[in-house]
Amino acid sequence: MREFSVPPIVTIGDTANLTDPVWDNAATAPDAVQFVRPAARAEGAAQVDVTCRQFRDEVVAVARGLVGSGINPGDRVALMSRTRYEWTLLDYAIWAAGAVTVPIYETSSAEQAAWILADSGAVAVVVESNAHATLVAGVHDRLPELRQVWQIELGGVDEIVAAGASVEPEEVERRRKAVRSADVATIIYTSGTTGRPKGCVLTHRNMYADIANAVPVLPNLFRPGASTLLFLPLAHAFARLIQIGVVQARATMAYCPDTKSLVAELQAFKPTFVLSVPRVFEKVYNAARQKAEADGKGKIFDRAERVAIAYSEALETPDGPGMTLRAQHALFDKLVYRKLRAALGGRCRDAISGGAPLGARLGHFFRGIGVTICEGYGLTETSPAAAANLPTATRVGTVGRPLPGVTIRIDDDGEILISGDLIFQGYWRNEAATAEAITTDGWFRTGDLGQIDSDGFVSITGRKKEIIVTAGGKNVAPAVLEDQVRAHQLVSQCLVVGDRQPFIAALVTVDEEALPKWLASHGLPEDTRVEELLDHEELLVEIQGAVDVANQAVSKAEAIKVFRILPRDFTEATGELTPSLKVKRQVVHKTYAAEIAEIYRS
Repeated sequence: MREFSVPPIVTIGDTANLTDPVWDNAATAPDAVQFVRPAARAEGAAQVDVTCRQFRDEVVAVARGLVGSGINPGDRVALMSRTRYEWTLLDYAIWAAGAVTVPIYETSSAEQAAWILADSGAVAVVVESNAHATLVAGVHDRLPELRQVWQIELGGVDEIVAAGASVEPEEVERRRKAVRSADVATIIYTSGTTGRPKGCVLTHRNMYADIANAVPVLPNLFRPGASTLLFLPLAHAFARLIQIGVVQARATMAYCPDTKSLVAELQAFKPTFVLSVPRVFEKVYNAARQKAEADGKGKIFDRAERVAIAYSEALETPDGPGMTLRAQHALFDKLVYRKLRAALGGRCRDAISGGAPLGARLGHFFRGIGVTICEGYGLTETSPAAAANLPTATRVGTVGRPLPGVTIRIDDDGEILISGDLIFQGYWRNEAATAEAITTDGWFRTGDLGQIDSDGFVSITGRKKEIIVTAGGKNVAPAVLEDQVRAHQLVSQCLVVGDRQPFIAALVTVDEEALPKWLASHGLPEDTRVEELLDHEELLVEIQGAVDVANQAVSKAEAIKVFRILPRDFTEATGELTPSLKVKRQVVHKTYAAEIAEIYRS
């Protein structure tokens, strides 16, 4: 099948904008808890509930302050902070004042932040910490349009509110109602795996149409009474969608700015659903497996894993799981699965995965233990969700069907094209890139390769720019191999190489969290560094096993013939990962050019 379309459930009117649900919630359910934020010292509690009415009132107060600070309709206001309540409050206040939010990852370098601030023409920026303030101060002389810098940790939000003392609340209401669905809501700079970030221009209609059509088909996630703990960066379009979805559905959201405390926060807050990227789900799985092996229960875990996957696979058959499989599943639920769910707080039965392929193995495993991961698909340019597996229509290993209001087409060369109200308006001040990305009849070229089956389920097979063509002319999609190799508990990252070369090879990094237990089990000092093990026979055998498993998924010509273990992991700090944990292939190729060259010399 070449094209699949799902009609919209909700159509966004010309006068609608993303602040409308905030005002609607305050009117219809003023006392419902919308957010949970950390308490200030004076409040004498660990955390504070923010009701729908309180949130609306706080948004108005901050919006008044923005107006009083000289922020005009259409002005760009940047946000550089970790995920926290103030991020959400400022985002909605910026919209209520008629302005445009420009997110900046809190991990961005000075050059990246300077580029985003300059390119967007931001007139103000809210930063979180002293480090962020110092970073902006260092580039301020290159930003002639930047007039205001506020710092959250130094009372920046209160400072903004104080600036609005003389601004009447009616002015905010006037501005808010003047915002149309066609107006720009945000410019999100794609972290990108290559080149300088491009600013994706998204209107209120783009984002509103996306979430308003997603909420009705995901009632298990977005509903009053549901709750989530957000820990992904709000600068990423994926987390931002959850933020506006929580408001749209009047669910409850708490924040976890520091992922080091994530396990404790999950167990304290007990969310009903979470969202994450595949790498985090892989780490949850690997940690559970390692703990089982360390406790001498590795064989029990292996059996439980096989039963979980078989149970999930059977759910997609006409007859479902048989009596024997159900009995085994019930046994392992008591022995294993319940403990794994407890790590997520005990109430979590659903999760959303995006940003990269999850893989059927992990999808079946988690559904088998009682946590259904709705894998979806989209890009910043699609606001971002374009397709998703739904409670009523799930096929593990795919990214689901198009969401309501979305049409997905497979072009002649296999590229995925998308159309609908969720498609962005273009790249900010970059007409050439916009013309390349959007066809004359409005289809967005995703750059991804995929397939659509007869039931409308979409499968992603790779990126056009990542396809490797060997010297023998064989086309190889690296994602299939990389996902399989990363499934091994000792592997953190895998990057497949071999473009215009006689065979396929791979660069592999070791998971430093998993390494100490492996070292102990092999009689090696626990402080042994990876660089001391690059030629260690037992480690090589271990990784070869992961490669052998991966090679079973592809033809002989596509198989990994050689691999090299690298002395350290890829990180965002060293430039090899994006903030959403995608590997920057060009950076890795450049950094490890000598290692790649040596593979093919030898």
